[in-house]
Amino acid sequence: MGVSRPAPWKAAQFEAVDLASVQASTAAALRAGVEHFVYVSVAHPAPVMKAYWRVRARCEEVALEAGLRTTLLRPWYVLGPGHRWPLVLQPLLALFERLPATRATARRLGFVKLSQMIDTLV
Repeated sequence: MGVSRPAPWKAAQFEAVDLASVQASTAAALRAGVEHFVYVSVAHPAPVMKAYWRVRARCEEVALEAGLRTTLLRPWYVLGPGHRWPLVLQPLLALFERLPATRATARRLGFVKLSQMIDTLV
């Protein structure tokens, strides 16, 4: 759970919602005996969204320190119904991945299919 439609002016909400939810989630996972905790964070750094990724980095720390086997996912954007505009960037990302100067950034910001994430976690 997290703040919907993150924006720079929602910094207080990130603390109140995102951080509180990962604290509650990890505590519940420990009580329930969960074997593998998966936390969906955000790509680091996201320059426009400093408050967002800083809170998400703290959330990652909470998840890692809980003592659970933890996987952190750091997408820069999650595609879903009504939120597909980043797909227009796919050709540019493919180009930038081929250029040595931009390869690392393009790979960090590239798209990962949900099925690929699930296969990796299983």
